Amino acid sequence: MQDFLPKGPVPPCHGIIPARFGSTRFPGKVLADILGKPMFWHVWSRACRCGELASVTLATDDGRVAEAAEKLKVPCVLTSAEHPSGTDRVFEAALALKLPADSVIVNIQGDEPCLMPHMLSDLVSPFAGSAVRVSTLARKMRADEAAQPDKVKVVCSRSGRALYFSRAPIPFARDYPGGLAQNGADKVVFLAHIGLYAFRFEALRVFTGLPPSRLELTEKLEQLRLLENDIPVQVVQTQGRSLGVDRPDDLAEVIRVLERVDENI
Repeated sequence: MQDFLPKGPVPPCHGIIPARFGSTRFPGKVLADILGKPMFWHVWSRACRCGELASVTLATDDGRVAEAAEKLKVPCVLTSAEHPSGTDRVFEAALALKLPADSVIVNIQGDEPCLMPHMLSDLVSPFAGSAVRVSTLARKMRADEAAQPDKVKVVCSRSGRALYFSRAPIPFARDYPGGLAQNGADKVVFLAHIGLYAFRFEALRVFTGLPPSRLELTEKLEQLRLLENDIPVQVVQTQGRSLGVDRPDDLAEVIRVLERVDENI
C-alpha cells in the first residue's frame, strides 16, 4: 500500500513506552516478573533492536517503576499520574526529553513483552512520505476473530489510509454472513488493528490537545479522534503479531513465547 506515497528520508524516530502502574485488571503489571526481569524491560530491550529508533525511553507515573528502570539502566522519565491515556503520557515525555520538532514519536505499548522489532520498522516506514502524519499497524485476521468485539478492526483506502476503526466486524459482508463462503472458508478480508502508533511531533501535539470525540466515546477507541478531526492515519499491513498482557493469566503464554529461540518469536 505504501507504493502510493512519495518517498524521501525517514526523519529521526524516538520510541517512548508509557508504563502506568495502575491497571484495573492487573495492577502493577509493568513490573510483573517475566524470566527474571520486569515486563517493561522486555518491551524496552526488544524495541531497542529496531534500527530505525534513535532512542527508546520509558515513561511512568510511579516511583517504583522508575526505581526498577534505574537499576536496569533503562532510560526513564517520570510523568504525571493524571493523564487520561498513554498517548498523553508519551507527549509529556517527548516534551521532557526535548526531542527535535521534526521527530517521529513512536508510542510502544508497555504490556507487549513479545514485541517483534520488525513491526516497529514497518510502523515508521511510511514517514518516508512527507504527507504522512500518523501511522499504525494491521494484520489479516480470520472471520471468526472479526466477530469478537475486543478485536478492533480497521478498513482502509487503496493507499492504506484508515477509513474507520470499529469493534464491529467491518466491512459488513452482506452476501457472506459471518464473512464466510458457503463452504465455510473466509471470503472477506478483515484487518485486525494493532495498537502501535507513530506520530510526527506536530501531530502528537495536536492530537493530545483535542477533546475526546463522539465516535471515540461511542466505540471507546482513541484513534477515532484522529479521523473525526481530519487527521489521516496511514495503516501498514505487517506479518507480525501482537501478544499483550491484560491479566495475570496471560503471563504463562508470554513466557512460553519468550523461552523459544529469538528467530521463532
